[in-house]
Amino acid sequence: MHIILVSDRLTTARSITLTWRHAVLAAGAMFGSVLVLSSLFSYFTVRHAAEVRLPFLQDMVRSVNAEDAQRSKVFVRENINAMAVKLGEMQAQLMRLDTIGERLASMAGFKPQQLKAFSDHTDGRGGPLMMPIAMSSDELQRAVDDLAHQVEAKSDQISMIESQLLEDRIRKSLLPTSLPVEAQWKASSFGWRVDPFTGERAMHEGVDFVATQGTAIHAAAAGIVIGAEKHPQYGNLVEIDHGKDLTTRYAHTSKILVKAGQMVKRGQKIAEVGSTGRSTGAHLHFEVRVAGHAKNPNHFLRMAQANKLPTLRTH
Repeated sequence: MHIILVSDRLTTARSITLTWRHAVLAAGAMFGSVLVLSSLFSYFTVRHAAEVRLPFLQDMVRSVNAEDAQRSKVFVRENINAMAVKLGEMQAQLMRLDTIGERLASMAGFKPQQLKAFSDHTDGRGGPLMMPIAMSSDELQRAVDDLAHQVEAKSDQISMIESQLLEDRIRKSLLPTSLPVEAQWKASSFGWRVDPFTGERAMHEGVDFVATQGTAIHAAAAGIVIGAEKHPQYGNLVEIDHGKDLTTRYAHTSKILVKAGQMVKRGQKIAEVGSTGRSTGAHLHFEVRVAGHAKNPNHFLRMAQANKLPTLRTH
C-alpha cells in the first residue's frame, strides 16, 4: 500500500509504503492497549466493590462456618451418645458372661477366690437415674479401654475353665465308666466266692457279664491295647492300658478284634463274648486294675449312672 503525503511546507510530495508487517504491528499495538485498559478497569472496579461489600461477605462466611461447626458438633455428640449406649449394652453382656463363667467354673470345680484374680467387675450394678451427663470423647475412650481390659480378663478366665473342662472330659474318657457288655454283671460279683471248678473258697478279681455267644464287647474307656492273646486261664484275653497305672481286662472271649499297640476309643468293639479258658459257659469276665492290683469294677461301672469320678488309690 502506498500513501502520498502532500503539505504546504514540503516542496515535493512524499510517499510511504505500508507492508503487511506494519499492519500486524499496528493491530498488536491496538490489542495491547485494549488489554491494558481492560485490566485497569477491572482492577479498580473489583477493588471498589470489595471495599463496599467486604463486611457483608465476611459476615456471610462467618455464619456459614458457624452453622457447619454446629452441625459437626451435633453429629459428633450424636455419635458419642450412640457409642456410649452401645458401650452400656456391651457392659451388660459382659456381666451376663460373668454369670455364665461363674456357673461353668462351679461345674469345673473352681473356687470363687480363683476367679477373682481374672475379673474385677463381678458385682451387680443398678439404681435410679439421677442427673445424667453426656460422656466426653476422652471419657468414652477410657471406658472402651476399661471394657477391653475386662474382655481380655474374661477371655483368660473362660480359657482356663475350658482347659479344666477338657481335662475333666479326657480324664473321664480314660476311666472305665461305661458297660463293656449290655448285660447284668451281678451273676458273679467281685470278691471271695466258691470256685465253680474246685468248690473251694477263692478270690474273684472281676465281675461276670452273662451274655450269649458272639455278643459284642466294647472298651469301657479309651486307651491302648497292651495285650490281645490267648491265656491258659483267661482264655482269649484283651487288656487295655488307660494311663496312670489303670488297666482293664476282658476275658473268655470267642474272638479278639484288636491288636497289641492299637489305640481304642470308649465304646469301640474290641471282642465278642465266648467261653474260652477256665469258663463254665458264655460270659465276659471283666477286671479293673490299678498299679497291678484288682479293684472292684462296680465302683467304676456305677459311675455311668451317678456321673461321678472316683478317686483312684493304689494301696
